[in-house]
Amino acid sequence: MESRNPNPESGPLNPESRPRLDRGLNPVFHDPKHHIKIFQGDCLEILAAIPADTVDLIFADPPYFLSNDGITCHAGRMVSVNKGTWDKSKGPDANHEFNKTWLAACQRVLKPNGSIWVSGTAHVIHSVGFAMQQLGMKLLNDITWVKPNPPPNLSCRYFTHATETLIWAAKNKKSRHTFNYKLMRELAGGKQMKSVWQIPAPDRDEKRFGKHPTQKPVALLERILLAASNEGDLVLDPFAGSGTTAIAALRLRRSALAIELDMAFVQLAARRTVAVTVAVRMRADCYASSLDLRAVFMDRSVDEAAPVEMLPTTQLVHRERKYFFVGAVHREIVYSVVADSLQEAWRSFRASCFQHLDIFSVIKTETEIYLAQ
Repeated sequence: MESRNPNPESGPLNPESRPRLDRGLNPVFHDPKHHIKIFQGDCLEILAAIPADTVDLIFADPPYFLSNDGITCHAGRMVSVNKGTWDKSKGPDANHEFNKTWLAACQRVLKPNGSIWVSGTAHVIHSVGFAMQQLGMKLLNDITWVKPNPPPNLSCRYFTHATETLIWAAKNKKSRHTFNYKLMRELAGGKQMKSVWQIPAPDRDEKRFGKHPTQKPVALLERILLAASNEGDLVLDPFAGSGTTAIAALRLRRSALAIELDMAFVQLAARRTVAVTVAVRMRADCYASSLDLRAVFMDRSVDEAAPVEMLPTTQLVHRERKYFFVGAVHREIVYSVVADSLQEAWRSFRASCFQHLDIFSVIKTETEIYLAQ
């Protein structure tokens, strides 16, 4: 199962035990405590600066080549499918050559027993699978991600697109890839987890710092990382977008390297990552049942006779309400989510990969962060 870090507060691994991964490149965002780096630039150039055989797991959400001036439905409105020049097709041969090139760059940095996950629709995923075969990778699974509430098909000439495919592959035929089978069986309610996953699209909370047109839900990345990596492993995302992979890695105590070409999305990923790093970390060690529910509580923290102290001017920059779900078996936090209400938190929990776990209690915290002027 998962390897355990004896000193989780110090981060997944001692930074001195890692090879230097940037070779002179400067990340836009760097959290040395949790070993999270976000780079801005072309993924091929940055991947070339990473030493070979250093990454445990890669998740990639490459361009789907869908920006063809068509239309789609978003939030009940007709909108353009165009996402940017990076998503425009250059023709099947050029698109496939691009897929083969970046996959080869990822294969080089994977450890001998490392593996890669790539998501896509029918527009790109068949090219990805063929390129993997050409490069000698070992295809392990194809996962069907089912979206419970997909947008309708406005043209009424096709079936509604309700799924995406994820291909899971090992570096080569000799790789002994990581698969935490027992954990996946536990999360599937004691049965073998199937290759069809029903996970909702990102909710409103995941987009509160900004939106990305192809943003993946944190729950999807958490399941991937839990299945195919261990605590302390290094996770790489060459098309980071809004930073979901880095956030999942941070929450699950993995290290992460994220690469994104668009500076606006790099800033979005950094904002989301910062919000996770300042979240309250809690551990429920014991519970007391001797509370006097009839007691009258009085706030004695302020001495009205004391002189008033002039404090620096401050500005509220972040407010967060978070719910922590404590498991019934080990009495430790098994899931946490930012939500406006307990009902919303429960809905998020039931849609997560931890939904089959029994819950003992739910703890709510409210955090406010002020910037001193």
